[in-house]
Amino acid sequence: METYTALRQFADSWALLAMVIFFIGVIIFTFRPGGKKSADHAAHIPLRED
Repeated sequence: METYTALRQFADSWALLAMVIFFIGVIIFTFRPGGKKSADHAAHIPLRED
């Protein structure tokens, strides 16, 4: 039962904080300046004929 309590406390504090930071990082990465050009380039890769 002691292991469950320790893991529960970890999940409630540090793991939640890590997930929030990761989520904010993904949002910032997605909407960064210059991101549209690289996203458009990546979107057209499957349609290219070499």
